[in-house]
Order: sequence, then structure tokens, then C-alpha cells
Amino acid sequence: MTNPQLLWLRKNLFSTWYNSLLTVVCLVLLFWIVRGVLNWATSQAQWAVIQVNLPLFLVGRFPQTLYWRVWIVLAIASILSAITGGLFFGKQQITRYKIVLFALIFGVLLLVFALDFTSRMWLLLIAVLLFIGFWFGGKFTKLLTPWLSLLWLLSFPVIFWLISGGFGLQPVPTNLWNGLLLTLLMAAVSIVLSFPIGVLLALGRTTDLPVVRWFCILYIEIIRGVPLIGILFLAQVMLPLFLSADVRLDRVLRGIAGLILFSAAYMAENVRGGLQSVPRGQIEAAKALGLNTAFVVLLIVLPQALRAVIPAIVGQFISLFKDTSLLSLVGLVELTGIARSILAQPQFIGRYAEVYLFIGFIYWVFCYSMSLASRQLEKQLSQ
Repeated sequence: MTNPQLLWLRKNLFSTWYNSLLTVVCLVLLFWIVRGVLNWATSQAQWAVIQVNLPLFLVGRFPQTLYWRVWIVLAIASILSAITGGLFFGKQQITRYKIVLFALIFGVLLLVFALDFTSRMWLLLIAVLLFIGFWFGGKFTKLLTPWLSLLWLLSFPVIFWLISGGFGLQPVPTNLWNGLLLTLLMAAVSIVLSFPIGVLLALGRTTDLPVVRWFCILYIEIIRGVPLIGILFLAQVMLPLFLSADVRLDRVLRGIAGLILFSAAYMAENVRGGLQSVPRGQIEAAKALGLNTAFVVLLIVLPQALRAVIPAIVGQFISLFKDTSLLSLVGLVELTGIARSILAQPQFIGRYAEVYLFIGFIYWVFCYSMSLASRQLEKQLSQ
């Protein structure tokens, strides 16, 4: 009996003489590239720039004495994410391979990065919370499902309180919110707020009310016709002009406002595509059963529309997360901005490859995680 893998190789890579030649050339080229990259990474690259400046990459100039607050924020976000994953994917069997892979990644984090004892203990606690949260979410799915959204909503003010201080905690000004901390904070807030605004704009563009429809059309088309960097500059420079002299919005809030205004327009078009995929007969059937327009939209139209455009919505979320790198151009020191500050240090001048590979890897981890979660969600909803 012929091996299926050999059959696949013969059919796809060695079916003809020119396919075989092209396969060999590609393998040689790939081997040459990988060997060069590994040689540079192991013998030429100076990874000390990452180890020395790791706190700057992650939390910027956040006071070191208050790192415990950042660890608590990470623990809250981790356990809620694990519970959410358990609710959606808890029925899937956790194989030994996945456990070993998770333990291997965790071990690499502890060994590669020069962390102190306190940080190692926090990481160990967070790893335990991830396992507990995933098990808890899968075990008590029916109990936790109605409360999941409320838990996430309640976590946001707690997280903001821990990061910004006040109400009994030492205040931390926003100019000290830097690095990955600022990137994740602005991306999370922008995603959470731009999604409902985009849904409302999509519904407004498809409504029969002329004033609402034309307002939504104008907003969407104008915003989509302007580059994001222009929106960010407008939010930083022109937004304060529309407010009274006594009201001064923080630079972080203005940056979030720019991201929300930009992302909501693209989100509206993604959702509108889903709305158009819902058969008209279902809407008419729902109205024949006595449902009013609001219940038809909430119970019949939106669930089907959003399910149909999950890839497009997650793609917009990923794009928004990467677009936070433009905030460094308007004076906000997020992950890309802190990388420029690190490269300005005299002992690390010229270490562009190491620094930008590291932050590129961070962006890839979060973007791929969102993409993987969306694919799992699609499989779960299609069952």
C-alpha cells in the first residue's frame, strides 16, 4: 500500500519534470535563506537590546514600584480570556500535544527573558489561571454564558482604575502609559467601541429613513476616503477646537477617538455585507409572526449577518490592532514608538533588525491569535 504522504508529494510537487525542478530549486533557496537567518540570529545578532529593554517594550515608563498593578490587569484579562475560550471550545479535547506545547512556550519565556523572581511567580500564577479558567468555562458553560458579557464590561473600569490610579491608588499620568501596554489598551477600547458603532451605521445605511440613511452614507464614504494618519492628526489637532476651553481631552483619548471613527466606517461596510446576505423571506416571515422591527433586527437579522461576516470583522480587528503603530506619529509612545526610543540609546544604535523583528513577532502573535480564535468560532457556530 502506498503512503498517502508520498502520493501527495508526487501529485503536487513532482508530477512533471519541470515541477520537480521547480520544487528542488525552491527547497535549495529555502535552505539557503533559513541557514542565513539562523547564522545571523545565533552569531551576529545582539539580543541584549531586547533583554535589557524588555520592561520598556512591555510597559514603557510605567513606575516600576507599581508593576504589581499591571500584573493584576494581565491576570484579569488572562482568566477572562480563558473562561471565554472554555465556553466556546471547552468541549474540544485538550490533547497532550497542546499541553506540552503550552508548557514549552511557558518554559521558553522563563528561560530566555531575564525576569526577576517576582515576575516569574506572576507568570506561573497566570499560567495556572489560564488552565483553571479554561476548565471552569468548559465545565460550567450554561451557568457562565449569560454573564460573560457582563464580566467583560465590568473588567474594563477595573482595568482602567488599576492602570490610571485614583480612588485610593497612586495616579499614573497617561504620558507614562507606553509600549505594549498602551498598544493593547488602545486596541481593546477601539475594538469594543467601534464594533457597536459600525453595526449602528450599517443598520442606518439600510434604513428607510432618508435623513439617517444619508447621514450614515456621508459619514462612511468621507471617513473611508481619508487615510488613517489624517484622521489621527484631525483628532489630535481639530477635536479640541470643537470643545470648550475648560475641556481638554487627553492625548490618549483623542487617539482612541481617531481609531474608533476610522474603524467604525469600515466595520459598517463589513456588517452591511452580512445584512445583505440575509434572505428577505426570513424578515417577512418574522414580521408575519408579529415581531416588530427591533426584534426582527436583533433576533433574526443580526445573528445571521454577523455570523456570515466573522472573517471580515476579525480582519478589521486585526487591521485596527496593527494600525495602532501609527499613533507614534502623533506623539503617543506605543510599541513602535518605544522601539524608536530604544534605538536612540547610544549602546544600541543600529540594532534595527533585532528590535523590529521582536516587535514584529509581538504583533504577529496577537494577530494570529485573533485569526485562530475566529476560525475556531466559525467551526463552533457551523455545528
